Amino acid sequence: MTPSETTQQGTRSILTSIEEVQAAALQVARSATRLLTIHTQDLDPPVLDQPDFIETVKRLVLTSGYAKVRVLLADPARTHYESSRFIGLARKITSFIEIRHAHPDFRGHRASFLIADDRAIVYRADASRWEGVHETNDRAVARHYLSLFDQAWLGSAPHPETRQLHL
Repeated sequence: MTPSETTQQGTRSILTSIEEVQAAALQVARSATRLLTIHTQDLDPPVLDQPDFIETVKRLVLTSGYAKVRVLLADPARTHYESSRFIGLARKITSFIEIRHAHPDFRGHRASFLIADDRAIVYRADASRWEGVHETNDRAVARHYLSLFDQAWLGSAPHPETRQLHL
């Protein structure tokens, strides 16, 4: 990762590559204890479909009876459900992972972000690029994006394709 800056709230790192985003997303997911919130255009396969990330999400929800993962898809038309390992995991443990298609009113948001609880975040202003920011313990920033997410989440509905169970 590029140089980090330590603030009163925690550590802030600038991300510039796919490898840095993958490492930061894994670190954020590992820090979650009760809620992992993901806003993505198309499930970000280079990030969310990595084996370590999938295992971390699985461990989060299965070792804690109250943990949840919420995923909001801003551009569901680009999502490849059948080839996604993340969707495969979500279909197996539907009571812990909920995926919603963003209501059309909320699809213009080009950002991608991942928030652990209400404190750690990986944020990319443009999901088509790898440049972004990783904040390890900035509740103000995390809560700001959680608020935006919650507005879109409440205005959106689950999609049946994300909840199909494998037989």
